[in-house]
Amino acid sequence: MTAEEVANDGNSIPMEGEDITPKKDGGVLKLVKKEGTGTELPMTGDKVFVHYVGTLLDGTQFDSSRDRGEKFSFELGKGQVIKAWDIGVATMRVGEICQLFCKPMYAYGAAGSPPKIPPNATLVFQVELFEFHGEDITEDEDGGIIRRIVTKGEGYTKPNEGASVEVHVEGNYEGCVFDDRDLKFEVGDGDSLDLPPGVEKALQAMEQGEEALFTIKPKYGFGNAGHAKFNIPPGATLQYKIKLTAFEKAKESWEMNTSEKLEQSVIVKEKGTQYFKDGKYKQAAVQYKRIVSWLEHESSLQGEEEEKAKALRLAAHLNLSMCYLKLQEPNPALENCDKALELDANNEKALFRRGEALFVMKEFDRAKDDFQNVIQLYPANKAAKSQVLLCQKHIKEQHEKDKRLYANMFQKFAERDAKKEVEQVKKEPDSAMDIEENAKKEAVQAKKGTDSAMEVEENGAQEQTAA
Repeated sequence: MTAEEVANDGNSIPMEGEDITPKKDGGVLKLVKKEGTGTELPMTGDKVFVHYVGTLLDGTQFDSSRDRGEKFSFELGKGQVIKAWDIGVATMRVGEICQLFCKPMYAYGAAGSPPKIPPNATLVFQVELFEFHGEDITEDEDGGIIRRIVTKGEGYTKPNEGASVEVHVEGNYEGCVFDDRDLKFEVGDGDSLDLPPGVEKALQAMEQGEEALFTIKPKYGFGNAGHAKFNIPPGATLQYKIKLTAFEKAKESWEMNTSEKLEQSVIVKEKGTQYFKDGKYKQAAVQYKRIVSWLEHESSLQGEEEEKAKALRLAAHLNLSMCYLKLQEPNPALENCDKALELDANNEKALFRRGEALFVMKEFDRAKDDFQNVIQLYPANKAAKSQVLLCQKHIKEQHEKDKRLYANMFQKFAERDAKKEVEQVKKEPDSAMDIEENAKKEAVQAKKGTDSAMEVEENGAQEQTAA
């Protein structure tokens, strides 16, 4: 605990609190004003939400999130705020309010932050921590994989698809450790080691030496199948503690020459085929996609190399279409069939599989066209003939369904019109009765008028007699 009185233009704020800098150089002092709850602290990479009020040592306020009426958020330890904040907020618990005294080297330094913060200014922040949560590392930001960094890694590079990695993994489900191993493998081969897809995605977000906790939702875990070996039920959310000890990146496309790309394409094609035979269609697709990424935009090929590359690309797209059909994902299957047909317009497998994809999408007319093209080009293809009959059956059923639908619609319209007519007829007698009633009223009124006239006439006659 330290305390010193710092004067500035006749005003002073006592600097006191615990030195929380790693070097213990007095650069950041923390004074707790209100204790927080729980024991958990924010970790590097966590998104934290705070309110703060910033002042100079003379008490001049230069910033306040409270005045703006909106909490301030940032990712801890990523250099998005001044060093003092990354250090100070990492020591706070939810609900805690503290005062941070930040020397220039941990704030805005010799430059300051004009016009409100002068050069070499020591700053005072009152900070309240409201909440924090881990970092979502999924591409879609769907919350499927949340990371909390225990130990920050080194450098800026991360493993890519095909990288050789050395890791320690510890899998946990509802408080029970089900997996605890040191492993060495290539990213993309994790399934063969009983690792869920989320672990491999997690590895591709890590730096060397990093240790982190990952919460993995079912979509990126063992899904609806669960994992019998580990006694993991369907739809389970998993926790993994992963340490990336070392890794060697796989060569990127731009790092390989043509010969290397062709050589590696043959290797991963064989690997993908083995995955496919084992029923591991997602892993097979990963390998086939690598071939496409390496060769799709290769424009310097000629002669034998060009033919070899074309054959590898065609095989990759055909195999990808089959993988996606097995995975019940007709859209990417269709896209890969189209790509294959760009390379070989009359390819039997591409036409047939495109028909299958369209059939799954219930586009029976288009599917039938593809199957008929197969029959025209390859008359011996019995499967295509069967598929044409199946398409015709579904087209007929769809027509019958449409007829019933339209018939029901017309029936409803007719019933609605008939109902309107009945209601109109009901209203018409009422109108006639109203007219008749009005006529009666008018007749009575007319009679009254006649009687009044007669009375006047009679009175007039009497008056004349009297005269």
